[in-house]
Amino acid sequence: MRIAYLDCFAGISGDMFLGALLDAGLPPQVLHDAVASLNIGASLKIEKVDRSGISSTKIIVLDGEAKESAPTDSHTNDHVHEHSTHHDHAHEHHEAAHTHEKKSDHHHRRHLSAIRKIIDSGNLDSKVKQIAIQTFELLGASEAKIHNVDVEKIHFHEVGAVDAIVDIVAASAGIHALAINRWFCSPLNIGGGMVDCAHGRFPVPAPATADLLRGIPTYSADPQMELVTPTGAALIRALAPAFGPQPTMRIQNIGYGAGDRNPKGFPNVLRLSIGELEQAAEPASDTVTVLETALDDLNPQVVAYVAEQSLEQGALDVMLTPVVMKKGRPGTLLTILCDPDRVPVLEQLLLRETSTLGLRIHQERRSCLDRSHQSVATPYGDIRVKVGSLAKEELNATPEFEDCRAAASGHNVPVKLVIQSAIAAYHAGKSK
Repeated sequence: MRIAYLDCFAGISGDMFLGALLDAGLPPQVLHDAVASLNIGASLKIEKVDRSGISSTKIIVLDGEAKESAPTDSHTNDHVHEHSTHHDHAHEHHEAAHTHEKKSDHHHRRHLSAIRKIIDSGNLDSKVKQIAIQTFELLGASEAKIHNVDVEKIHFHEVGAVDAIVDIVAASAGIHALAINRWFCSPLNIGGGMVDCAHGRFPVPAPATADLLRGIPTYSADPQMELVTPTGAALIRALAPAFGPQPTMRIQNIGYGAGDRNPKGFPNVLRLSIGELEQAAEPASDTVTVLETALDDLNPQVVAYVAEQSLEQGALDVMLTPVVMKKGRPGTLLTILCDPDRVPVLEQLLLRETSTLGLRIHQERRSCLDRSHQSVATPYGDIRVKVGSLAKEELNATPEFEDCRAAASGHNVPVKLVIQSAIAAYHAGKSK
C-alpha cells in the first residue's frame, strides 16, 4: 500500500506543502498545468533554497504581471481579515495581503461562489476540483463561523484569492497525481507568540486556523511565530490523515518544502515521506469524528428521525444511549460517527433538528478489520455473509441480518433458523 507521512515539526502552509510534493518527486508540470488551466493570470516560480542547512524546494506565486506575490495564507476574510505578526514569522503571508489593501484603491473581492466557478471552469480532473472546492469550503466555513455571517458572504481579497486558488488547486492536483492510498501526519507544531488581526491581537494560532484545527493533535513549541496557516490547516483537514508517529514503512522518496523565513537554528520546512506500508498483522486504523449531545427534552420520535437522517447524510454509525441527566431526568445520548469531511453537514443537522444548545466534537482512532462479503446458498435462498479478516486470516463471519430477515419472512420460518443455516453453509464452503 502506497502511503505518505507529513512531518509537521515546523507547521504547514500551502506553499510548504507544494514544495514538499515537488521535492518528493512530483513532476513540476502537474502543478504548472493545474495553475494554467485556471486562466487567472498566475504562474509558479520554483526555487531551491537553504533552510538551516536543509536543501528544500520553495514555491513562489507570480501574479498576472509576472511579479512575485508573497504567498498569503490568510486568504479568507470578512471585511478586512488579514493579520501580521511582529515575531520572526515563518510564513509572513498576511502582511502582503495587508500591504496590498493599503496600496490599492480597488480591492476587488471574490465570494466563495465565484471561486467555485473559477475552479469548476478549469480543465481539471473532477477529483482535483472536488478536493480544491472542499478545501475552500472548509476555509470559508471557519471564517463564517468566526465572524457569525453566512459562508456565501465571506469575501476573498483579490491578491490573497489568487494565491489561495493557486496553492489549493495546485496542491489538489498534486495529491491526485501522487495517488497515495493513505495519508498519515504527525501532530502539528503551531508555534507561539501573538498575531495582529484586523479585529485585534490574538495568540497563535489565529482564530480561523484554530477553528480548522479542532480535533487535530497540536502542540506549541519554539520558535515564537505562527507556523500553521489557514490554508495549511484546511489542506490537512481535507486530507483527513491518521495522526500519530510515522507508521512502519519502506520510504522511497523524501521531500522538503520551504517556508518563507529562515530562522537561525530552526529548519523551517515541511517533510514529506512517501513509500510502502510495511504490512504487519495489525488491523488497519483511521480517524473518525465523533459528534455527541445529550437530550432530555426532545420527543423520542424526533430523536429516531434525526438518527435516520444522520445515516442518510453520511454517518458511519449512530448510537442512542439511555442516560440519567441533571435533576434525575432520563435522557438520550445521541452519538454519531463519521468521516471528518461529513462533520459540517451532520453538525448542522443536529443543531437544526434537535433541541440541543451545543455539541461535543472530537476525533478518535479507529481500528478496523478488512471486510468482504461472500454469498452462501441456503434452503431459504442466497444470504450474504460479512467476513472480517486480519492479514488474510478470517476472524469473524456474520450473516447480513437484513438478508436473513427477508428470507425468514418469505419462507415463514424463524429468523434464527435462517441465520443458523447461513453460518452452517459458510463453514461448509470453507471446509471444501
